[in-house]
Amino acid sequence: MTPDQSSVEAFFSQNTSTPLEQLMLPELQASGVNLWLKRDDLVHDRVSGNKFRKLKYNALHACETGSARLLSFGGAYSNHIYALAALGASLGFETIGIIRGEELEGNNSTLAFARQCGMKLHFISREEYRGKNSPEFVEKLRTQFGDFYLIPEGGTNDKAVSGCAELSREISGQIDADFVCVACGTGGTFAGLVAGVESKTKIYGFPALKGAVFLNEEIDRLLPGGSTVPWELMFDYHFGGYAKMNRPLVEFMRYFYQHTGVELDPVYTAKMMFGVIDMIKNRIFPEGSNVVAIHTGGLQGLDGKRQEMARLLGDL
Repeated sequence: MTPDQSSVEAFFSQNTSTPLEQLMLPELQASGVNLWLKRDDLVHDRVSGNKFRKLKYNALHACETGSARLLSFGGAYSNHIYALAALGASLGFETIGIIRGEELEGNNSTLAFARQCGMKLHFISREEYRGKNSPEFVEKLRTQFGDFYLIPEGGTNDKAVSGCAELSREISGQIDADFVCVACGTGGTFAGLVAGVESKTKIYGFPALKGAVFLNEEIDRLLPGGSTVPWELMFDYHFGGYAKMNRPLVEFMRYFYQHTGVELDPVYTAKMMFGVIDMIKNRIFPEGSNVVAIHTGGLQGLDGKRQEMARLLGDL
């Protein structure tokens, strides 16, 4: 049975705004830049950060079309898969996760949580995963699992852009921001921020992928009407590629936590925040600027990274 639409609306309306906190870091004193952290990691304890925003209108549209089953794609440590499973458990959707890689590689806390939430996991090879968007593959999945509402990898589609546009307008209601900074994976959150800006705020994106120049075209595709808002992707803060990290990044995470009490994840938010601080040091932002960095959540992924982080710091 399809979840009741009023219940879905109530779920998303109960968390209408997340706090904006000014950061007091030593390097900010000399720059004259005001750095603010948008704590979207606090929007929900399990459907965290940008995933909450991206899933909102997808879940509502699924209700409108009578779909009780949600299917999507992700890697073994996917924040999106984790959040989708939690959403399904909270609202009564059946969820299916198509996971990249062999099943024996999927024994981790993210997928264990997804199973606990009732998500059905289906593992496919990396080669097969590359063809996940083909009509033939989707039809094969419908034959195997029955009808479903399809949500793309990372939750990125026009519905996600609409949800993230609301985040942009929420920030505008809290502060007159000169710059807004966010981590980028599939580009949906970034496109939504650009779509929702009502001023000349410049949006900076920090891709977590190495060689992610393709994101420029993807963002243009997600903004079919174009945009007069200035935006730019910063490609030099990936630290070796997706989910890669090194000692300087982990040292920065520890430093940031010691000075702010806020944890960052090494896949997305730590790289973005490192880039923002580096830009401040290099005087990219004019003195007196209000710079907002968005904490997009994803802290569930820390569990699978703590041992490697400790090794990089020499704590093991």
